[in-house]
Amino acid sequence: MNKILSILLLFISINLYSQESELEWHTDVSKAINISMENEKPLFFFFTGSDWCGWCIKLQKEVFFKPEFVKWAKNNLTLVELDFPRRKKLDASLQKQNDNLRNMFAVRGYPTGWIVIPEIVDKNVNFKRLGSQGYVAGGPSAWIKGAEKILEKK
Repeated sequence: MNKILSILLLFISINLYSQESELEWHTDVSKAINISMENEKPLFFFFTGSDWCGWCIKLQKEVFFKPEFVKWAKNNLTLVELDFPRRKKLDASLQKQNDNLRNMFAVRGYPTGWIVIPEIVDKNVNFKRLGSQGYVAGGPSAWIKGAEKILEKK
């Protein structure tokens, strides 16, 4: 009985740890805007080709999936993934939202990241653009260093 209880506690603690270490990437920009404004954290728009872009996958593996980035991002950003896959089909409204933002930010290559602050002006949302950053060699510390320079513009 003690062995079963020990195993059960181990699985529960592993599950709780993995939930704490995961980031929440939003896909609904309207929802992310509300969260950003409520938490007073800028949005990070991550324009990616999740199923074909090698540099996007490399950025995620070398930076976004690392504990150092996870901890930093939870304290500093509201994350939004704007995906442009080739093999999987997105919902039409999600695809339209992503296309509109890609055009608004003149995204020409992937990965592209924009750190922005949403502002409501006359019931419309505007994005104060702080800066852009894509793949940066050097792992999470190098990426975070660049992002913090962008955040200084707040």
